Amino acid sequence: MTENSSQPALELLTFSTARGALERGMAALRAGQTVFDLRSVKLSDSSGVAVLLAMQRHARVAGVTVSFIHLPVSLQSLATLYGVDALLTPPPAPSTTPSAASSADPLQHH
Repeated sequence: MTENSSQPALELLTFSTARGALERGMAALRAGQTVFDLRSVKLSDSSGVAVLLAMQRHARVAGVTVSFIHLPVSLQSLATLYGVDALLTPPPAPSTTPSAASSADPLQHH
């Protein structure tokens, strides 16, 4: 689950692995890690969502922003079902195209 970790990749994020995953994630947070790559997670359940939310909560209390990248579809689906997907997915990158708000205002004086 962690990026740049010497520990083996986490493949299960389920009820049976939640405690260990949370301990591992919290240790990584204490060590200063803020980006967690979940591409190796092959199986997850609602306990996995709870682990990620707990990590988010602890990071927020510490004043740190945490990012979870490459969330498996199963975790994304559960997070969406529970209405917490915005908490676990990074915000979309800013658009490079000019927005309508920045276009010429017809009331603007030249």
